Amino acid sequence: MNLNRVRVASLVVGLLGFWAEASFAVEVPEKKIKEHVETSLRGIAQATLVLDAIHRQNTKHAHISEAEIRSLDQQWTGETKTAKKLLKDSVLTNRTSAYLMKVKNESHGLYTEIFVMDSKGLNVGQSDITSDYWQGDEAKWQQTFSVGPKAIYIDKPKFDESTQKFQIQVSFSITDVTGKNVIGAITVGMDAESLRMRE
Repeated sequence: MNLNRVRVASLVVGLLGFWAEASFAVEVPEKKIKEHVETSLRGIAQATLVLDAIHRQNTKHAHISEAEIRSLDQQWTGETKTAKKLLKDSVLTNRTSAYLMKVKNESHGLYTEIFVMDSKGLNVGQSDITSDYWQGDEAKWQQTFSVGPKAIYIDKPKFDESTQKFQIQVSFSITDVTGKNVIGAITVGMDAESLRMRE
């Protein structure tokens, strides 16, 4: 293929992506996404089953070192290439993950993934396999758990090649029953078009 044609095609794809993201920002403003958090998502995150699971894992990991965290994260990513998936299976088959899978399935395509994190940024439960076990080095945890009980972090919309749709991740802090003490965080991936239509 002619090199100039390749460059033009790349430029067109880039411009289309930029235009689509700009359109999304207009069609689904941040205010609407935050309203969805308060009216729908926060109740999901505050379910007793979720809070109890976070408390248990926070107790378990109260004195875990950074080296141990990184070792668990490496085990998680390494299990992609092994037959035995002890760490992944222990998370994906627990009650919290079953609950999050059910929530996702009942959303009829609105939620693309849901995962809950503990006070260290380690996964507690998830509807789908994540690329890593430790989220503590990413904005989804740093801009929520580390900020406060009302913190909400909305990531930029991203185009998913597999579904040919734009998706967005919204993350927010999870508190204990008093609503004052942050104990973990949650990330919910949402299909942008489905969210726009529902809003």
